[in-house]
Amino acid sequence: MHTPLLRRRHFTLSLLALAGQGFGAATLAAKAARILVVGDSLSAEYGLARGTGWVHLMAQKLQQERPGTEVVNASISGDTTSGGRSRLPALLQKHQPSHVVIELGGNDALRGLPQGMTQDNLQTMIRQAKATGAQVLLLGMQMPPNYGPEMTRQFAAMYSQLAKSQGTGLVPFFLQGVGDDAEPLKWFQPDRIHPNEAAQSRLLANVWPQLKKQLK
Repeated sequence: MHTPLLRRRHFTLSLLALAGQGFGAATLAAKAARILVVGDSLSAEYGLARGTGWVHLMAQKLQQERPGTEVVNASISGDTTSGGRSRLPALLQKHQPSHVVIELGGNDALRGLPQGMTQDNLQTMIRQAKATGAQVLLLGMQMPPNYGPEMTRQFAAMYSQLAKSQGTGLVPFFLQGVGDDAEPLKWFQPDRIHPNEAAQSRLLANVWPQLKKQLK
């Protein structure tokens, strides 16, 4: 008399157990982040041995702290914000990242490109990334002091203004502790432009706290 009821109960519990396993797997999959880094030579390991740049160090750290997280480094040496803006749509479509780190603008400053153009390019990139649902982390840069204090101030402020208006994460100065060190030459390659291998952990230390906030 009670056998069918017991069988139905066993069947229902089995379904719930399987469903729980499925939902658990889906939840884990949903939490796996894919981080797209769009930058220039500072992120493309220019002049460094492969696997020693800050992006690679970040990927290693993520595998330790958040296994399954994928990092796609789409940085190109010499790239400007115009180049990043033109490349980003295809990168977003191909990789479908959950997070986008934008490290661009330094070459714009070195080439004396109009700041308004740089700002417009960065704003467009941020909006393109956010339109896909990705979170954005903006890495701020500074102009060389020979451009004058006012232009230097305006360029640095541009990143904080964009982060505030567009609702992104921000690293105010990506080269903090490197470019502004009392003895900066020890952190740079002979060209005095690109950070050396010893500086890469410092760059990661600047990025990591802000990225970690977004990964929660």
